[in-house]
Amino acid sequence: MAKDKKKELEAKAKKVTKKADKKKSAKKAEKKKVEKKKSQKKAKKADKKKIAKKLAKKAEKKKAKSKAKKKAAKKK
Repeated sequence: MAKDKKKELEAKAKKVTKKADKKKSAKKAEKKKVEKKKSQKKAKKADKKKIAKKLAKKAEKKKAKSKAKKKAAKKK
């Protein structure tokens, strides 16, 4: 009788521990997911900034080129 009770309690404890471990690992996975999302968002933002900088540089070059052309046309 006592052995059965002990086994029953051990099984219950195992079940509770297993549940807690599952919960813990699920929380860990969720945290990892959130971190990954954050880093991806950061990378995307950095890429957007890089592209915007490139486009601005291109526009500036174009403007300078057209200005030079106008100046050259005036000289003629």
